[in-house]
Amino acid sequence: MASNKLVTLIAVVLILLPAIAMAKDIVVGDDSGWKLDFDYQAWAKDKVFQVGDTLVFKYKPPAHNVYKVDGAGFQDCTKPAKNEALTSGNDKVELKTAGKKWYICGVSDHCDQGMKLTINVMEKSSATRGIIFSGIQVFVAAIFAIMAIVL
Repeated sequence: MASNKLVTLIAVVLILLPAIAMAKDIVVGDDSGWKLDFDYQAWAKDKVFQVGDTLVFKYKPPAHNVYKVDGAGFQDCTKPAKNEALTSGNDKVELKTAGKKWYICGVSDHCDQGMKLTINVMEKSSATRGIIFSGIQVFVAAIFAIMAIVL
């Protein structure tokens, strides 16, 4: 009976582990969220953004919004059309492609005050996949070894 529970637990962990390790939700600004008087470039500097991750912009509407812009729009704080703004206060942006991405707040002069973010999104590397799958293989081998000793 106990071995059935152990086998079930192992199966669940093996199924969920790759999904947990592969993509993540990243709250922009962490606990501070999307707001004025925050250095988003310093925040993003040491973070790794990969295809499949999701940026989450948390703020209180209508005080702020989020626009996805290009490099020139980022540099000049140029707002796209109003209907392109994300305005929910819990905006989720899936990172679907690799490369540079730029985001600004289009409310008043918030972008000019520094409320903007640029990141570099990387492809999921084969090295990352290798580490994940190697880890799973070691985990499975360890579980089987434990089961062989216990049973």
